[in-house]
Amino acid sequence: MKILIAADESDCALRAVTYLVKSMANYGTKPEIHLLNVQPPLPGRATAAVSRSAVQGFYRETSQKALARGRRVLTRSRIAHEEVHLVGDPGRVIAAYATEGKFSLVIMGSHGQGAISSVLVGSVVRKVIAYCKVPLLIIR
Repeated sequence: MKILIAADESDCALRAVTYLVKSMANYGTKPEIHLLNVQPPLPGRATAAVSRSAVQGFYRETSQKALARGRRVLTRSRIAHEEVHLVGDPGRVIAAYATEGKFSLVIMGSHGQGAISSVLVGSVVRKVIAYCKVPLLIIR
């Protein structure tokens, strides 16, 4: 079984990872786990002012920070996983990655932490629901 956990720095994302750890027995002997973070693209003006390597470094550093809490939980529980860092529209990229990767299940928090999350709570989840062809488990 292949399981994708879409995560950011939010408490909901941490609860999604914790749910997986507590329910591992439900997913077979050794499921393949991918911990994914998708960073929204920076505005074109911002990327034009700095080098490509600086922009890529920013995305990587921000994404690694976003996955730190989930990584700690999985590592402490001795659950092997692969980390994936992507850039793009989070909802569409999560859905595409899950579908193209032929995952059995996507697990994610009901809402995340973004620059405008207070206005668009759950907008990423709504997009994943709309575009994903893989079963989705939403954790509150």
